[in-house]
Amino acid sequence: MATLTSTTCTRSDRSAPTPLVAIVLLLLAGCATEKPVLLENVRYFDGPMPADFSGSWARDYARGDDINQVVRDAWFELSRRTRADLRSGGGALADRDMAYLMPLARLAELITRQDELTISQTDTEILVERRDDFALFCAFYDGVAQTTDNLFGKESCGWDQDRLINYLELPDGLRVLHRFTISADRKQLRVVTTVSSDTSKVPITLERYFWRFEKIAPKYKCIETLSMKRVCSTGEVSP
Repeated sequence: MATLTSTTCTRSDRSAPTPLVAIVLLLLAGCATEKPVLLENVRYFDGPMPADFSGSWARDYARGDDINQVVRDAWFELSRRTRADLRSGGGALADRDMAYLMPLARLAELITRQDELTISQTDTEILVERRDDFALFCAFYDGVAQTTDNLFGKESCGWDQDRLINYLELPDGLRVLHRFTISADRKQLRVVTTVSSDTSKVPITLERYFWRFEKIAPKYKCIETLSMKRVCSTGEVSP
C-alpha cells in the first residue's frame, strides 16, 4: 500500500478545530507511527473531475448512523477479535482497549456533528466548509492529487470512481478518512467518516446524509460601529 507523495501546499486561512476536538485528540495520542491508507491509484484521474459536489447541504437527521449503536458494534468486534486471539494463544481483552475505543468514538461523533456543509468546487480545487470546524481542502493539478498541510497534519485526496476521498493524517497515529458520494440527481450527499488510531484495535465509522438546499441572501446587512454598535439596513450600510 503506497503513501501519497506529491507537492506539498500550505493553507493557513482555514479555521482551527474547536477546543473540544483538540482535547479528544490529546486523549487519543499515543506513541505510535502513522500508517498510510490511500492507494496510489486514487491519486490520478483523466479529464474533468468525476463528480461535482458544489452547493449548500443540510443534514438529514432521519438517516445515518447512531453513535451508540456504532460503539456497541465496535465493542462486539473488539470482543470477537479477542476471542480469536485467545484461541490462537493471544492475550485477553484489556480495560485499556475500551479506554482507547471510547475517545475514538467521541472524536468521530465530534467531527461528524455538522448540520450544514458548504462545498465550493473549481476545475482544480474542492473546499468543504463545515460549521464550527476547519474546512477540508482537496487540490488536483494536471489530474494529480496534491498533499496539503493544515494545523494538525497532512491532508490528501483522491477519487474512487466518482467518490471523493479525503484523508487526514494526524500526529501519533491518528487518521480520519472522509468519503463523499453524491446521488445521480445531485440532491443528496452521503459522507462516510472513518476514524482510526494506532492505540485502538478497531476503527469507528459513521455515515451521514445531507440534502441540497438553496441559501437565501440575508434580508439585512449589518455592521459594527463604535458610536451605535450594531447597525442593520436592508440596503448598503456605510460606517
